[in-house]
Amino acid sequence: MTELLLVGGPTVRIRYAGSTFLTDPTFDPPGDYEGRVTLHKLTGPALTVDEVGRVDVVLLSHDEHADNLDHSGRALLAQVPVVLSEPGAAHRIPSVTGLEPWASTRIGDVTVTAVPALHGPEGCEPLTGVVTGFVLQAAGEPTVYVSGDNASVDIVGEIASRFPIDVAVLFTGAGNVGAFGDTDITLNRRTAVQAAGLLGDAVIVPAHADGWDHFSETRESLARAFEYAGLGARLLLLEPGVATAL
Repeated sequence: MTELLLVGGPTVRIRYAGSTFLTDPTFDPPGDYEGRVTLHKLTGPALTVDEVGRVDVVLLSHDEHADNLDHSGRALLAQVPVVLSEPGAAHRIPSVTGLEPWASTRIGDVTVTAVPALHGPEGCEPLTGVVTGFVLQAAGEPTVYVSGDNASVDIVGEIASRFPIDVAVLFTGAGNVGAFGDTDITLNRRTAVQAAGLLGDAVIVPAHADGWDHFSETRESLARAFEYAGLGARLLLLEPGVATAL
C-alpha cells in the first residue's frame, strides 16, 4: 500500500513498499530566515518529528534553501539511515548520498532514481542552485514522481517519457523571490496544468504550495485551474496531518 501524508510545505511522508520516505524535511515554527533573500515562514508543520515516526529515507531536493531544509529538518538528517540528494549536497553534508540525474539506487524493495529539476528559468543555477527530483518504483506499487523545486514543464515531459508515472507529487505555489522578475521558480497553476497534461492519467498531488510568504498562489487557485482545464478529478489535495492511502 502507498500512503501519503502532508506535513507542511515541501514535507510529505510517503509510506511505500515497506519503507518510509520523507521529502524535504521542514519542522520549524514560523519565523524568518536571512540569506541572499530573506524567507518568511508563515505556518508550522501539522505534525512534529516524533509524530511523523520512523523515517527510512529522506528525499532532499536541495539543501541550500531554508524552505526545503530548515533547522529542525537539518537536525533530523543525522537520525535517518539514508539521505538522498543532488551531488553538491553530498559535498556540503557528510550524511548525504548524491545522485546524478538518471542514476538509481536500491532501498529495500524500492528503486529510487534521481531525475532532473530546474529551480527557475534556463541558466538559473548560479542564483537558485542545483536541485533534483526523484522517481520511486517497486513491484506491485504505483510509480511515484516527486518533482522537487522544479519549474520546467519540459523536464516533466522528459521524465514522463521515461517512466509510466502513476502519482506525481508536484511542488507548486508559484514560488517567486524576485530573482527573475515575474518568472516563477516553482510550478505555478498554469505550468502545473501543462505538466499534468504530460503525465498521462497520473494523480497529481500538490506540495510546497503554501506556508511561506514567497508563494504567490494558493492551493485553492490551483484547484480552480485544474477544474477549468477539465483535470479536477486527477487532483488530490492532501489535508495536512491526515494520512491518505492510494
